[in-house]
Amino acid sequence: MKEFIAYIIKNIVTNPDAVKVEESCGESTTIIDINVAEEDVAKVIGKQGRTIKAVRTIAAGVGARLGRQVRIQVIQ
Repeated sequence: MKEFIAYIIKNIVTNPDAVKVEESCGESTTIIDINVAEEDVAKVIGKQGRTIKAVRTIAAGVGARLGRQVRIQVIQ
């Protein structure tokens, strides 16, 4: 899951080398923290949060197939 989200985010931002994705797993929940360069935060979030919402929807679909809840957080 971590590599999949990192792939999506790296294709959105202008500075893909600054993308750091960390994954924390609980019993039934996976929390993914995304850290990007300051100038790329707006690109990851998108207008009215549409981009990050789409990424969260994709991650939720993949997580449902694995039987896990997925939460994504953008860290500045």
